[in-house]
Amino acid sequence: MTVSVPLVVILGAVVWVAWRYMGLRAWHVVVCLLLGFSLAATSAAPEIRRLVTVLVQTFSQH
Repeated sequence: MTVSVPLVVILGAVVWVAWRYMGLRAWHVVVCLLLGFSLAATSAAPEIRRLVTVLVQTFSQH
């Protein structure tokens, strides 16, 4: 997926804004990171990657 680095930067910025201005606690961020790493190690990872690719392609065409 060629947009993985910019997507990670955008998602990181969203998390930072939520942490800074919306009251997201540090342990919420840690739980989200652990969930992401756990999901990446499961058999669902390729399907999640396909879904994200389809969503990014859909939004980039408009």
